[in-house]
Amino acid sequence: MVNRKEPVPSAEVEAALKDLPGWKLQNGLVTVYKTSTAAEALALIAAIGQIAEEQNHHPDLDWRYNRVFLRYVSHDAGGQVTQRDLAAAASVSEAASATGALAEPGRYPGAEGP
Repeated sequence: MVNRKEPVPSAEVEAALKDLPGWKLQNGLVTVYKTSTAAEALALIAAIGQIAEEQNHHPDLDWRYNRVFLRYVSHDAGGQVTQRDLAAAASVSEAASATGALAEPGRYPGAEGP
């Protein structure tokens, strides 16, 4: 059985990111979701909050008008990525897709690329 609180090796995280389009490994799992309006961003934040409560795992989150900046990392695992982070990112990806939000991971502060 996999310990969901143990850090996942970087190579395994990189492999898992193939199933998490829109997420990057950058001091944790990070992404930015863009919505059409601030109200839609708030609806996405509410969905993320529900996921966080259900999974008892909460992201670092920042809201800027129609963009939601997210970072998942397990502080109790020394700031490393764990299975909990990967599962939470997958759940958030589904919620974002359902709301029509678009992932823009290159917009995360410090991210390289477009």
